[in-house]
Amino acid sequence: MRDAQRRLSLNSKTVDRLSLDEVVELAADTGLEAVGLWRDRVQEAGVEQAARRVRGAGLRVSSLCRGGFLTASSPDGVRAALDDNERALDEAAALGAPELVMVVGGLPEGDRDLVAARHRVAERLDALAPLALARGVRLALEPLHPMFAADRAVLSTLEQALDLAAAHPPAAVGVVVDTFHVFWDPAAEESVARAGREGRISSYQVCDFNLPIAADALLSRGMMGDGVIDFAHWSAAVASAGYTGDVEVEIFNAEVWARDPDQVVREMKERYAALVAPHLAAEAPQPV
Repeated sequence: MRDAQRRLSLNSKTVDRLSLDEVVELAADTGLEAVGLWRDRVQEAGVEQAARRVRGAGLRVSSLCRGGFLTASSPDGVRAALDDNERALDEAAALGAPELVMVVGGLPEGDRDLVAARHRVAERLDALAPLALARGVRLALEPLHPMFAADRAVLSTLEQALDLAAAHPPAAVGVVVDTFHVFWDPAAEESVARAGREGRISSYQVCDFNLPIAADALLSRGMMGDGVIDFAHWSAAVASAGYTGDVEVEIFNAEVWARDPDQVVREMKERYAALVAPHLAAEAPQPV
């Protein structure tokens, strides 16, 4: 098992104002071994240049974010979504990223049928899973907090994500355990255990759930220890499920983004060491 400190990965959103080159340089200079990248920064740099830059710094890419947005109902919308996700898979393969994080999309404009939207996600996965397998990249379904069900992700629970993934090999489709999105769910602990049994934990992403919720709810993701999440509990849960991969810190927060990125990463490492890492080899947690 890799040392817990070596598993820490800096998601580029945590230092959102930095370019890809700056993210890579900061990660390497602060002793990290992994980065989670967003496609906007990769595309700005150019995929091949980004891959060379990451490799040259001695880093690995823990995941690429994001693919998804699969709920379109028009033929043109479906084709555009499939084409974009195929490009995302190619980008992930070029970067050596084992996981493509999938935010599956919300309701199309004027639509109110969540059930039908989820069926469309399943249909799109049927088309994309073979492409993912061929590239050696896994589609990592990320359920989002229910407040995002209408506009960002019609998958709100790990159970829903695992049920969709079940139609495909674990090497093709997995799930993301993101503390911000799952901590509220009384069934999430059993779903984490199920994901471990099925070999489908693609990523463990950590950040806190800050209160009060920001006017833009997306920006309520905080530094570990600043909100209400029990990181000991969830870290022990993913460890008990057998997950030994990278742990990404992914923060969307205007105040964090405005701070000096070096200070942010130093604090991130300190909070991870205190709140997350000690529990990554812990025994199974007691039910909450």
